[in-house]
Amino acid sequence: MNTTSNKRLNKKSKNILELTVSYAIIAIMFVIILYPLLWALGLSLNPGRGLYGASIIPENWSLEHYKWLFFDPRSNYLTWYKNSLIVAVATSFFATFIVCLVAYAFSRYRFKGRKNGLYAFLLLQMFPVLMAMVALYILLSTVNLLDTLIGIIIVYVGGAVPMNAFLVKGYFDTIPRELDESAKIDGAGHFRIFFTIMLPLAKPILAVVALFNFMAPFMDFILPRIVLRSPENYTLALGLFNFVNDQFSNNFTRFAAGAILIALPISLVYLFLQKYLITGLTSGATKG
Repeated sequence: MNTTSNKRLNKKSKNILELTVSYAIIAIMFVIILYPLLWALGLSLNPGRGLYGASIIPENWSLEHYKWLFFDPRSNYLTWYKNSLIVAVATSFFATFIVCLVAYAFSRYRFKGRKNGLYAFLLLQMFPVLMAMVALYILLSTVNLLDTLIGIIIVYVGGAVPMNAFLVKGYFDTIPRELDESAKIDGAGHFRIFFTIMLPLAKPILAVVALFNFMAPFMDFILPRIVLRSPENYTLALGLFNFVNDQFSNNFTRFAAGAILIALPISLVYLFLQKYLITGLTSGATKG
């Protein structure tokens, strides 16, 4: 009896210890993530411009920086916001649609070069995007798409295909082929199978692809910095950079206010797609 009781106590103590360690790790990660966000929010509410003298909880908080971004005639913030939304929505839509078509072809059809194509997708993921910047600049210059939103959308969509197509292809592989065969017996063609069977069943992974491609234009700075020249064509990341880069405009508080507002569209899209995201993030890992 004593041995059994000791084993139960040891097991219970072990479970409590594991639970405590898990909660401690979660608490540490929460602080690491939350602390910079609180600083950004507090900084955006501080009057003045500089970092020195600012506090995470301002005594005399003010919304003057938010008012300046939206209502001051010298501010191009709304233009940058509109540009970022256009690029993000277009990239998310076209990238998701093209990725679905490519992934469906690789998942359901057998054709010459299929295996080499899959290897090419894996190979393209191994190289950093910076390696292609010179080539992309020359390509966009050749087709007169430098300093245009269309040019940057094309680059984002093209760059999204390799990794996401491989991911979605893995998810499509988990959908039974018997569904396709049943639909073909009922007279359904390839496109009808794709739109009425495959896409509805693949909503979780499509939500992940759509969200990631929506977020990318808001976060990326390097490509817009290289491609865009006119202030009226800037995206948010590039426009906000000028708040802290110009020699006489080191306005960190205004930068923080603009950065906080970037989270709004991403959060709305996340909330809209959240019921699909958990399933989608844990799927699509199979290889074919």
